[in-house]
Amino acid sequence: MLQSIPHSYSVAIDPADIDFMGHVNNASYLKWVQAAVISHWERLAPADAIAAHLWVALKHEITYRKPAFLADDLVATVLLEKVHGARAFYQTIIRRGEEVLAEVQSSWCCIDADTHRPARLTANVIDRFLRKSID
Repeated sequence: MLQSIPHSYSVAIDPADIDFMGHVNNASYLKWVQAAVISHWERLAPADAIAAHLWVALKHEITYRKPAFLADDLVATVLLEKVHGARAFYQTIIRRGEEVLAEVQSSWCCIDADTHRPARLTANVIDRFLRKSID
């Protein structure tokens, strides 16, 4: 059985992320998810695949659990759930310590960096994001 390799991404909260109620504006979570997913790709993919492919977001579904504030230390944990054709499906959990602040399901399209057309990843690239689980 294959299991996704989790990726932790430290979230930097900027004063511009804070809304009129004194906590992080919901739109900032999208910026963080995009940065975390791209960081995951850049950490695990080979250099030639990174140079040849770009990612565009297709859909985000966010469940907000608790507010975040300027002084918080946040971590986004990214998991690749599956790849289907040129599409990749991710789960990203944003936490403050053990507290889950937001859960995000997102889908992304891999595109060729030159043509900007959808591009499938090779099995060798996809395998870099997975490991065998110990049952």
